[in-house]
Amino acid sequence: MLLELVVENYAVVERVRVRFHGGLNLLTGETGSGKSIVVDALGLLFGGRASADMVRSDTERARVSAIFEAPEQPACRALLEEAGVTVEDGELLIEREVLAGGKSRAFLGNRPATMALLRDLAPFLGDIHGQHEQQQLFSPEAQLDLLDEFGGLEESRNRVAAIYRQWREIGQQLAELEKSEQEKLRLADLWSFQRKEIEAGRVKPGEDVDLESERAVLRNVGRLQESANAAYAALYESPESASAQLRVALKKLEDLCRIDASLAPVLEGLKSAAIGVDEASYAMRDYLDKLEADPDRLETVESRLEMIDRLKRKYGSSVAEILAFLSNVRAQLEAVENAGERKLKLEQELARLGEAYGEASGALTKLRKGAASKLTKKVEGELGSLAMGNAVFRIEVQPAGWSESGADRIDFLISANVGEEPRPLDKVASGGELSRIALALKTSVGHTARTNVVRRTLVFDEIDSGIGGGVAEAVGRRLKKLSERSQVLCVTHLAQVAGFADHHYFVEKREVKGRTVAEIEELKGEARTREIGRMLSGQRVTAEALKHAEHLIKVGQAGGAE
Repeated sequence: MLLELVVENYAVVERVRVRFHGGLNLLTGETGSGKSIVVDALGLLFGGRASADMVRSDTERARVSAIFEAPEQPACRALLEEAGVTVEDGELLIEREVLAGGKSRAFLGNRPATMALLRDLAPFLGDIHGQHEQQQLFSPEAQLDLLDEFGGLEESRNRVAAIYRQWREIGQQLAELEKSEQEKLRLADLWSFQRKEIEAGRVKPGEDVDLESERAVLRNVGRLQESANAAYAALYESPESASAQLRVALKKLEDLCRIDASLAPVLEGLKSAAIGVDEASYAMRDYLDKLEADPDRLETVESRLEMIDRLKRKYGSSVAEILAFLSNVRAQLEAVENAGERKLKLEQELARLGEAYGEASGALTKLRKGAASKLTKKVEGELGSLAMGNAVFRIEVQPAGWSESGADRIDFLISANVGEEPRPLDKVASGGELSRIALALKTSVGHTARTNVVRRTLVFDEIDSGIGGGVAEAVGRRLKKLSERSQVLCVTHLAQVAGFADHHYFVEKREVKGRTVAEIEELKGEARTREIGRMLSGQRVTAEALKHAEHLIKVGQAGGAE
């Protein structure tokens, strides 16, 4: 719902700020006063085209901004989240600037926004009826949504959408499988060779590290023996060995401790050291016993490491990477071997889902045709009350490609004059007729729709073109009724329509400092009565006109019931 609109340096508007309300908001004023500027400004915010002609002369830029009640629909919230827009206090700010050169830029919640984003967001905020470039109803998708809303087909449509998403997902998996199958078959021979080569090596995790350590020992046996013998001699074997010296020291300390017991800790420490030296000596002796040159083993180790290095050059820089490569090759070969079985399962599932989709979409088509017949009659009845009694309205339900919304294309066709073949809505030339058709559709759907109330902003321009009297009153009643479900903004020239307003705005042109400016004022009480009187009698408002105006306001306050 539109809460506030600010227009600056736009056409003849210097600056206006208008607060709008729920219900029926009507704008009136003399011909040429600029009433449609509000409609045009909203069109910009909904992603409409910008032009340098919009910028007030002698100014650098025009600016339009609006505060909307933030829509609650999950799809809209997702759209805003994707754009990085944060909704604060349940309100959404949209701005559009048009430079004197014709370029424009937009902002959404104070963040730069593209025109595409504004157009995607527009259906959640409102519709503008009366200008071809803004007609949401021209879209087959919008017409389909309207028919489904009228028929209460949300559950059936959701069932079709769920099946379609599954069918599409399986189709994508099958296409990907078929696309990669030939390539994988070509690679299967290579993978088989690689698997055999690695498996033949029988490499184990960490084997290369162990072999390199063993090779270092086998290559340096002589040096190791020399050093080990020297260490063993120094520890134990020579007369001056550490073990012999420690035994001498222990004997002396034992003698000392018999005289002075305070040296007992030193004695114990030396005993521990002697035990450590002995253990080290035995370890060196055992090491020397095992240490011997083994050319055959060295050759085996060298050969094994050479084989591992060869595998590393092909399959990875370490044994771990080689084994990971082997695991991947095995998985690829297994996938190739199982591809036929998986393909068959996918094809069977695709066929099952295709059959289920056909049944569900066929049932939905049948429901749509029934709803289309009912809506056609209802809309034609409404058009008859809106001075379009000769109009023929038709809804065509044609086969279309499969989609989440079903397998139908919906086309709303209209013939406004006798003898003319019904044509698509965008071929109807009159803006007033378009507005009345939109009103008839919205009213018809609103009477029977089972969906929750959606507080969108519906804008009608030129809706009272070429009508008057009882038809104007019928238009007013329908606008009033429609405003129970949505906020309605309407530009009108007829007092019979203005009488139904919940909120009445007067648009006026005045001369200020030699320049024409347009201003918008909300009318209440006597001011509103006088404006409706002016609409009835012209500039000279008579007592009879005022009395008639009061009557129209009372009729309007009674609501939309006929």
